[in-house]
Amino acid sequence: MPIFQDQFLNAFVAASVAGFGATTLGAVPSLFFRRLNEKLNNNLLSFAAGIMLAATIFSLLLPAVERMRAAGSTNSNAVFWAILFLCIGGFFIWLINEFVPHRHFEKGQEGLDTTKLRKIWLFVIAIAIHNFPEGLSIGVANATGEFATSFGATFGIGLQNIPEGLSVAIALRSQGYSKKYAFGVSALTGLVEIFGSIVGVSVLFFSASFLPLALAFAAGAMLFIISHEIIPETHRPGFENGATFSLFIGFALMMYLDSVFV
Repeated sequence: MPIFQDQFLNAFVAASVAGFGATTLGAVPSLFFRRLNEKLNNNLLSFAAGIMLAATIFSLLLPAVERMRAAGSTNSNAVFWAILFLCIGGFFIWLINEFVPHRHFEKGQEGLDTTKLRKIWLFVIAIAIHNFPEGLSIGVANATGEFATSFGATFGIGLQNIPEGLSVAIALRSQGYSKKYAFGVSALTGLVEIFGSIVGVSVLFFSASFLPLALAFAAGAMLFIISHEIIPETHRPGFENGATFSLFIGFALMMYLDSVFV
């Protein structure tokens, strides 16, 4: 299965660079700074959310509809199936979020209550839940074999992983963890995206006809994370305006890059 092997390798390399590499790069300043200006950190996360939102639309959802049309579906059928799997993807991440115990830096404990896990592992699980859909999106996008789709999703997710890696590392340092520990944990969370990419590209093992649905599914998973996790945390009292403008800037930048350079 040479085609599957090529796409598998592409997805693995893409997730390694955009997931692990970009997250690690973003965490580097935490080795020198214990805290970051809260508004700046908040705006960087909102900027990342804007990039993710644009990548979700232009690199996942619209290509899903276009591929179904190219395969012979009517416009209404293509849009219907894209919406259905968009919702299924969001519901899937909601189930994980609802039942897997984890802890956010701002919102605190979520999922099933447990006292058996240390707080740091609850933080790590929360980050993993966040990062898995990103890796899934990279894998599915690279499975298409189309440069525009794969590059758009990979570049967008990689770009937003830089401020995200910084935010996680700084948050860990503010919780009292050492700079090396905070840097290491933040960097390692990027490995979750490699696992997610492997799951995403594995759709080719079953049938290439599933790809459009997988793209829509990944878009739903990403959209849930943006709406449920990032936007509420960045729109705390006093941060709303900066967060909104930063999201617009991130969205506009990713839309421009996806439309002009791909």
